[in-house]
Amino acid sequence: MKNSLKTSDILAVGFMLFAFFLGAGNIIFPPLSGQLAGENVLSAMLGFLVTAVGLPLVTIIAVAIAGGTWDHLTKDLPVKAATLMAVLIFIIIGPAFAAPRTGLVAYEMAVKPFLVDAGQTSLTLFSILFFMVAMFFAWSQGKLIDVIGKFLTPTLMIGLLILAVAVFVNPQGDILAAQGDYVDQAFTKGFLEGYNTMDTFASLMFGMLLVEAIKNKGVTDQKAITQYLIYAGTIAAIGLAVVYISLFYLGATSLSIAAGADNGGVILSLYTHALFGSYGQVILSLIVLLACLTTAIGLVSACSDYFSSITRVPYKVWVIVVGSSCALVANVGLSQLITLSVPMLFALYPIAIALVALTFTRKWMPNPQLSYRVVMLVSLCFALLDAAKVSGIDVSAFNMLPMFEYGMAWVLPTASAIICMCFIGSKEESAIEAA
Repeated sequence: MKNSLKTSDILAVGFMLFAFFLGAGNIIFPPLSGQLAGENVLSAMLGFLVTAVGLPLVTIIAVAIAGGTWDHLTKDLPVKAATLMAVLIFIIIGPAFAAPRTGLVAYEMAVKPFLVDAGQTSLTLFSILFFMVAMFFAWSQGKLIDVIGKFLTPTLMIGLLILAVAVFVNPQGDILAAQGDYVDQAFTKGFLEGYNTMDTFASLMFGMLLVEAIKNKGVTDQKAITQYLIYAGTIAAIGLAVVYISLFYLGATSLSIAAGADNGGVILSLYTHALFGSYGQVILSLIVLLACLTTAIGLVSACSDYFSSITRVPYKVWVIVVGSSCALVANVGLSQLITLSVPMLFALYPIAIALVALTFTRKWMPNPQLSYRVVMLVSLCFALLDAAKVSGIDVSAFNMLPMFEYGMAWVLPTASAIICMCFIGSKEESAIEAA
């Protein structure tokens, strides 16, 4: 067995991860944020890059450091709690929200503009076809690097580079004044918008999928696997950053041709038409279809891989179950799906971030088992308050909490809990609990 990969394989792993990340949310949210941010686009973009690029990269590194599996990452948590958290995350990024969203965005942006009479029937038929293709590619789990990293992703990157260069060479308008929350809270608003990509969740799960893909290439040494995970995360992060920067700039210069747009998909469609004329929709359709399809393949595969590991149901059966569920949920509609997903993101994103932070600070904690339980509980309690607020529940009694008005009440309590747990407990207690 070998313990090294060729340079082409390393690039393919990185490209595969980039393609897995770059899906529906990554395309539709930056343009609208950029337009609303206007002259504050830089601050908003930096906030977005923190949660949509920085956190996924750090999470991939955390998965690598922890040993490459969910069990290693959550070894200091009760088994049932860790399993429940994993199941909830997989449901969110799988059949409940993120994966169906890829099909919806692909339909709305890449197919619907070419249909004369687009209705529910056409959406249903497309959803079935789209996820059948995703299931076909996810079926052969061991060939994901070759299929995604070496063939589909390069095509996607060519389309994105054409769009990025065109945006900077020929912007379609001037950058105007900021609107709404972006006037005074551009960075914070951008930070929270980054939640919508769901890429920190995806990193927790894609990291495990990458480990499996690397092992299928013959690499067995844990240090080598960790190193390749970090390489892949870095390649993907660089690619995502380039895409987001160009899409934010596109949005910031779009007001003259896309004023009043209620989502980034509309902005992107109008902008590409302005840049490339009648060929613009063809280019955009190619980009969106490939971006959404590669992400759907990754999500279906990751979910199926995990669910097969905790049940007696084989991987390929789960591919059918997950893919079919995605096709069914995709018929809910894009706006409704985004609305339903927001409270769940506010509730679970802080917990995922806390888990990643604990992975890096664990070595300074006298009693890791106690520390993980306390920090995760604190994060969950305050995250639920933020989730309740965005759900429309009256939680005004907690307005005195720092950063509560921004939907980030969890930040300071979680950080404080991590710091405190570095000085609480003893190694002797930890050894007893572990026994």
